[in-house]
Amino acid sequence: MERAMVIKVYDEKVQRIAQADARLGQLIAVIGDLTIPLRVDPFDSLVMSIIGQLLSVKAAGTIYTRFVDLCKVVAPESILLMEDTEFRAAGLSRSKTSYIKDLSSKVISKEVDLYQLDQFSNETVIRILTSVKGVGKWTAEMFLIFSLGRLDVLSLGDVGLQRSAKWLYNLDKHEDGKACLERKASLWFPYYTIASLYLWEAVNMGYVDSCASLEELLL
Repeated sequence: MERAMVIKVYDEKVQRIAQADARLGQLIAVIGDLTIPLRVDPFDSLVMSIIGQLLSVKAAGTIYTRFVDLCKVVAPESILLMEDTEFRAAGLSRSKTSYIKDLSSKVISKEVDLYQLDQFSNETVIRILTSVKGVGKWTAEMFLIFSLGRLDVLSLGDVGLQRSAKWLYNLDKHEDGKACLERKASLWFPYYTIASLYLWEAVNMGYVDSCASLEELLL
C-alpha cells in the first residue's frame, strides 16, 4: 500500500509557516499543494540512499535499476549472496558495495532493526542509522523525512536546501546557505520538513536556476 505526505496550502501547519515567513509564504502560494510519496520499505530506502550518495537523481536511478535487476529482490539475504563483481556491474563503487553489505549484515543480525525505528525520536533514529558504515547524518535525515514522514526535520547540511534558501532570500552566492537556514529555522518551527519540501520543490521546478529572484517569479 502506497503512503504519501499530502501537504495542502490551506492546512493550518502550512499557513502557520506562511504567516511567520512572508517570502516563503509567497513561494508556497506559487507552488501550491504537494504530494510526496513515502518509501514503504525501510531497507530498500536506505539502499537507495547509499546508491544515490554524491550522484545526480538520474545517475542514481540508473544504477539502482541495474542493481535491482541483478539482486532480483532488494533484501539483506539476497544482497549478501551477491559477488562484488555484480555490484561493480551495476555501477557501484567498492566503498558503496561495502556500505550496502554492512547494512545487510547489521539488519540480519538485528543490530539495526529498521522496522522499529518509527517508535524512536529523531535523534535516536539518527544515532542508530549512523552506526551503519557509510550512513551519515544527511542520509539518516532523508530517511526520517521520506521513509518515516517526520514533519520536524531540518537538514542544515543539504546543499539543495542551502541553494534554494539563498535564492529565496536574495543572498549573494558566496554567502553561507547553512547560516541562512539556521536564521530562518525559528520561523518554521516545528514544521521544518514542510518548509524544506517547498524549498526543494523550487529547485525541482527550475525556479532557483531560471529566475533571478522570487520577485521575477511573481511577475
